[in-house]
Amino acid sequence: MEYRGLGRTGVNVSSLCLGTDNFADPTPEEEASRILDMALDAGINMVDTGDVYADGEGEKIIGRALKANGKRHQTLIATKVDHGRRRPGYSVDDPSLFGPNDHGHSRLNIIRACENSLRRLDTDHIDLYQIHRPSPDIPWEEQIGALDHLVRQGKVRYIGCSTHAPWTVMEAIMVSELKNYVRFVCEQPPYNLLDRRIENELVPLCQKHGLGIVAWAPMAMGVLAGRYTSAESFPENSRAALRGSFYADRVTRKGIEVGIEFAKIAEGVGLTPAQLAIVWVRDQPGITAPLIGPRTIPQLESLLPVIDVTLDDETRAACDALVPPGSVVADFHNTADWMKMQVTWGEDA
Repeated sequence: MEYRGLGRTGVNVSSLCLGTDNFADPTPEEEASRILDMALDAGINMVDTGDVYADGEGEKIIGRALKANGKRHQTLIATKVDHGRRRPGYSVDDPSLFGPNDHGHSRLNIIRACENSLRRLDTDHIDLYQIHRPSPDIPWEEQIGALDHLVRQGKVRYIGCSTHAPWTVMEAIMVSELKNYVRFVCEQPPYNLLDRRIENELVPLCQKHGLGIVAWAPMAMGVLAGRYTSAESFPENSRAALRGSFYADRVTRKGIEVGIEFAKIAEGVGLTPAQLAIVWVRDQPGITAPLIGPRTIPQLESLLPVIDVTLDDETRAACDALVPPGSVVADFHNTADWMKMQVTWGEDA
């Protein structure tokens, strides 16, 4: 396993990180725990989760698994504080169930969410705590100030953000410098061959100011792995079928067409499409690591061989010919209002 510096922290993270969005939804706990053990045995040392993954059950599974295998000390836990609902036990977005302070990245909610995550993870600290999606109506002084408080308390080691606009990341860095607060060490954006827009501004920003990039959806939610054959009907147990429009809207006709051609490139270099998708993201400029989020043990087993794979320039050029640098054929920023209006591929997408 290759290890890379996380921003300018001095902390080394594996060039593949384990995403756990499938834990408990739908992967049962026993299999999820085995996936975690197998990933750690392969050299992966960062496990990424979030406080809303399976309504908090994902964090609980990770906490129990690390307690059982005794590997907490060698594992970097990255979790997130979501900008949405804050009351545990509710998975339905019904505004009548929540009060005026049950959402957003206020100091109140950040600290409360961190304490809840610590309990679920059964740990005394979180290695990387990330602001999940922007809260544009809440000043950075409030958000970074709360994160700074948690770091000084020893409850959090490092802070980052997820799916933020480049200019908001720059604002956060500015506030940290002006107020002598802790500073973001990484951003976690969506990134794959179908949506390359972070190459235009976010990647150069992170390279310039020393932030790592841990990318989610490197396989484009399975589109690049041949998971989908139609933009109108989806496999029964796919994310597009199970999780509503946020996921379904990422499956486009043009993306599927690119996926078909991408599979031909993969076959030509002796890789599966999923393997090629992971390696392509992993070795792009500015990327610290992609998140791999296997739903089953066989899926993880099929991805681990990419640890020893590199791509030649000809293969990379062939991928660039499918979707040119900085462009997009499927919107993986569709949960980010700041990016949604920049989709310009037209009605034939």
